[in-house]
Amino acid sequence: MTRPSPTSFNYRPYIDSALRTPGGHLSIGRGGFTLHYGEGARLSDYELQTVKAECIAAGLPVIDSLAVPFDAALHLAVAGPMIAVGRDPDPAPWHALSFASVSAVAAAYAAAGAEVWNLPEIATPSGPATAGRAP
Repeated sequence: MTRPSPTSFNYRPYIDSALRTPGGHLSIGRGGFTLHYGEGARLSDYELQTVKAECIAAGLPVIDSLAVPFDAALHLAVAGPMIAVGRDPDPAPWHALSFASVSAVAAAYAAAGAEVWNLPEIATPSGPATAGRAP
């Protein structure tokens, strides 16, 4: 039996669920990607380009931290808040075990050098985050 290629996987149902879920987003880092599509619901893999392009085209927030220096990414992941997916964010100030909005967390990553898409209020070093930017 022939295995399907990674690009033949249908991400669309997960992306659609993420679009309906407050805080739904795609995060990309050194360990691959995680598509957060519901409270406690995640899809992870290493095939980045297809899912990234599909999420950007669909209008889902995308945080790509591959360009962030390792020590800064580590600090954000360990000491920063988690994104509230499918639940209300906690009130600020946030800490490592609290939940913040996707915009608040994405802004911290963008300030460290991450690329952010589909959150127009957040500008990244390469320009404003818009749905029309190519991945």
